[in-house]
Amino acid sequence: MSTVTFADIEAAAARIEGVAVKTPLLENPALNERLGGRVLIKPETLQRVGAFKFRGAYNRLVQLSAEERARGVVAFSSGNHAQGVALAAKLLGIPAVIVMPHDAPAKKVEATKGHGAQVRIYNRYTDDRAAIAFEIASTKGSTIVPPYDDVHVVAGQGTVGLELMQQALALGARPDCVITPLGGGGLLSGVSLAVKHLSPDTAVVGVEPEGYDDVLRSLQTGTFQTNSPDARTLCDALQTPTPGQITFPIIQKTVADVAVVTDAEVAEAMRVAFETLALVVEPGGCVGLAALLAGKVRHKGEVTGLVLSGSNVDPGLFARVLAGEF
Repeated sequence: MSTVTFADIEAAAARIEGVAVKTPLLENPALNERLGGRVLIKPETLQRVGAFKFRGAYNRLVQLSAEERARGVVAFSSGNHAQGVALAAKLLGIPAVIVMPHDAPAKKVEATKGHGAQVRIYNRYTDDRAAIAFEIASTKGSTIVPPYDDVHVVAGQGTVGLELMQQALALGARPDCVITPLGGGGLLSGVSLAVKHLSPDTAVVGVEPEGYDDVLRSLQTGTFQTNSPDARTLCDALQTPTPGQITFPIIQKTVADVAVVTDAEVAEAMRVAFETLALVVEPGGCVGLAALLAGKVRHKGEVTGLVLSGSNVDPGLFARVLAGEF
C-alpha cells in the first residue's frame, strides 16, 4: 500500500503556497503559567473554511487531470473535509458532491453548499457513507476524495506539522512534544511524519474523544478496532468508525502516545480557548488543549506544540458550552 514521505509533504506545501493560509504560531503567557510550560499554538481555526482540512483537499484536487476535473469529485465528511473539498473544487472549477451526516452542524452544511457543492444527507448511525459516495461516483466516473485515507490528503495535512516545526525552530524553541486531534488519523499521521523528520526526539501525541478511541485500542491490540454505533460525543469532527489503512501504519511507527478526553474536558477547553486565547474552537479541534488542561499529556517545564484544528462549531452549541451546560 502507498505511504507518505516527507518529500510528499514538502511538495504539498509548494502546491498550497499562496492558496492556503500559513497560520501563525501563537503563545499565551496566562496559558503557559496555568500549565507550567511553554505552549506554542498552531491555530488552524484561522485556516480557509475554518479548519486544516482545506490543505489536504486542495493538495488532492489540484493534482487531478483536466479529464478528471470534468468528471467531478465526491467526498464524505461531517463538515470540515466537506467544506475543504467544496472550496478547493470551487477554486479549481470542479463539480463536487459531498455526502454529509444528518446530524452535521447546520453551519457546516450551509457553508459546504455555499461553496457550490451539492450535498447528499445520510444517517450517520445506520448508513454506510463510503458506499453512498462510491455509488454516486460510479455514475459519473468521479474521483473519490476520502477525508483521511489518501496519500495526497495526508501529505497536505502534514504541512501543518511542517509549518509548526519551521516556525518553532525559527523562535529557537524545539518542541518536546506536539499534540494534535485524532479522528481517522490524517492530521496526526501527516504531522507526525513532518515533526519526526525535522526533530526525531520530539514526541507526537494524538487525542481522541471518549467513545471514539479506536486508534488507541488498535495500537494496544495491534489489530483494527471499531467504535460502537451507540457511541456519542460532542466532537462531531472526530466520529470516525475505524483507523485508516494508510494512516494507521504511520501512526504505529511515529506516534508516542494517544490520550482520551471526555466531553466535559473538551467543553472546559473550549471555554479556556475562548476566554484566555480569544479563539473560537470547535469540540473536535480542542481535544489537544483538553488533554493538556486535564493533565493527560505531560507538559510541566516543557515546550509543547499544540494544533487547534478547527473553528466550525454550531453557534447554539457554543453558547451552551460557554454557559457551562456541559
